[in-house]
Amino acid sequence: MTRPVFCTIVPPHVLDRLAQADDPVLAGPARRTLQRDAYERTQRRLTTVVGARGVAPLAAAEPGKPHRTVYDARNGTDLPGRKVRGEGGEPGKDATVNRAYAGLGATFELFLKGYGRDSIDGNGLPLDATVHYDREYNNAFWNGEQMVFGDGDGEIFLDFTIPIDVIGHELAHGVTQYTANLTYFGQPGALNESVSDVFGALIKQYTLGQTADEADWLIGAGLLAPRVTGKALRSMKAPGTAYDDDVLGKDPQPATMDDYVSTGRDNGGVHINSGIPNHAFYLAATELGGHAWERAGQVWYDVLTGGELQQDASFSDFATLTVKAARARYGDGEELDAVNKAWEQVGVRTL
Repeated sequence: MTRPVFCTIVPPHVLDRLAQADDPVLAGPARRTLQRDAYERTQRRLTTVVGARGVAPLAAAEPGKPHRTVYDARNGTDLPGRKVRGEGGEPGKDATVNRAYAGLGATFELFLKGYGRDSIDGNGLPLDATVHYDREYNNAFWNGEQMVFGDGDGEIFLDFTIPIDVIGHELAHGVTQYTANLTYFGQPGALNESVSDVFGALIKQYTLGQTADEADWLIGAGLLAPRVTGKALRSMKAPGTAYDDDVLGKDPQPATMDDYVSTGRDNGGVHINSGIPNHAFYLAATELGGHAWERAGQVWYDVLTGGELQQDASFSDFATLTVKAARARYGDGEELDAVNKAWEQVGVRTL
């Protein structure tokens, strides 16, 4: 049984910092976002305990074809909202709707063409997204059933459909939910977040046709408003350098185990310590070169979907399985060397 978790793109520690700002224009939306996130998180837990009500798709998707529906919450919080675009529908005047639709399609395409996976559950699951959620809502999330995007407050965050990797990141939480179902706390929670960053980055690179060397390896580039001193939410290339802002503070992500953060906040630092496995993937992908979704991405996908990754896996458990997967698929060649070297560089032992 899968136990869906409520996963947001903006970490609680960022919103906490914003909520303490002296300027009510900044603090107000952050506080309301935290309150809304807490409510949605509670609803998700209750649904999980009681048992989610199955929702039959309006139309069965053809195998290997996406079945996308975009809804408009019209700045309310009732989900899914009013349907504004279905599969095959023409683009409308609302750029947010069009970006959400395209992002769902790009995610579907990478998983299908790159890994032979038919939608996020492997069985053609319809992909639903709601845009214009709430007012000045500073987040996007996967709630176990669908994607939801806020418009941002315009001061710190812009529209959450702008970075395609945000869309890919959140949908990848769905892939994890239907496969390894990693526990959302501590190291397995950080792996859960990291896997979403990895595939979010790969979806962006696939869409842009970029090689590992050409990619920026940023998560959420284009999301931060002009007044923010920063480039993105996270950097896989250089964790800890995505932003350094007088309001947001400094990016707290470590790049290696030497700087691992022990904390009870953010589910044991799931958005913080994800920098370590993120960096390992970046190192492996750039060592191999070419398109990162092909060899490095294939190894990570094999681990996520291979059945051996336990829900409570540690970084070391995951690293060990990537070594095993690289050897199984590619033999004792450069792929295995790149994976081994990457984990060694970030200080994670492989058994």
